[in-house]
Amino acid sequence: MELSAFNSDQTDEVIELYTQVFTDAENAEEGVLIGKLVAELINTSEEHDLLGFVALSEGKVIACIFFSRLSFSVHTKAFILSPVAVNSEHQRQGIGQQLINFAINELKLQGVEFVFTYGDPNYYSKVGFSQISTEVIKPAFTLTYPEGWQGQSLTNKKITSIAGTCHCVSALNKQIYW
Repeated sequence: MELSAFNSDQTDEVIELYTQVFTDAENAEEGVLIGKLVAELINTSEEHDLLGFVALSEGKVIACIFFSRLSFSVHTKAFILSPVAVNSEHQRQGIGQQLINFAINELKLQGVEFVFTYGDPNYYSKVGFSQISTEVIKPAFTLTYPEGWQGQSLTNKKITSIAGTCHCVSALNKQIYW
């Protein structure tokens, strides 16, 4: 397995991966929704606001993750991890965790201070995320599952309250994803 940065030549393959994974896990409607989110992330985000990473096996994308910029009223270099997809046939093998750890190391090298995510605390705690109160870091939208709001510092700084609400890239700027 090879881990690397996402390349725009992989766009169609990655969109299909997300669509299939979320169709298998949830239903076709969710698959289409997340496939469209990924297409919008890739096509509308500024290059410096979106970082993607893939896992390849025999030249095929078997997993992908995206980090998009979160902006605050004070200067903070922060990104949110969303969404994550691992090919259904390759799940429960640690590939997602390996890819997230690889990506977080790359973000550290780029000077990113904080990463956040919104998902299963049991899964994301395995790669260094901890639950955060919505009062400490106010998410872009009201969360339907506040226990899933998590973050980690990529520097020596602790995650403390950051003034104001965070703002996300336009593709994620919809209540349906929160």
